[in-house]
Amino acid sequence: MIKVKLTCKGDNFISLKVTGHANSAAYGHDLVCSAVSAVVTGGFNNLQEIESFKVTLEEGNASLEAVKEVSAHDKIVIETIVSGLKTIAESDPEFVKIIE
Repeated sequence: MIKVKLTCKGDNFISLKVTGHANSAAYGHDLVCSAVSAVVTGGFNNLQEIESFKVTLEEGNASLEAVKEVSAHDKIVIETIVSGLKTIAESDPEFVKIIE
């Protein structure tokens, strides 16, 4: 199962951690893992002020932790990532769990 942990304090983003594998199909054919990877990687690639974050992006583990104030643009990117992940979790709740 893929676990997504989102931490915010009020309106301030703190961190996003995505861990695990969906195991919804054989390795290399898992569309749930592919969808999550696409949303996370695409989102991370669209952050403008990457120096505002500590970033980890590797197989089975992606994280984004704010180390500075997050710009308005990057807040929108993070909201878009979370929205995409929630959509996947709603479609495939047995493979993706969101923890806020």
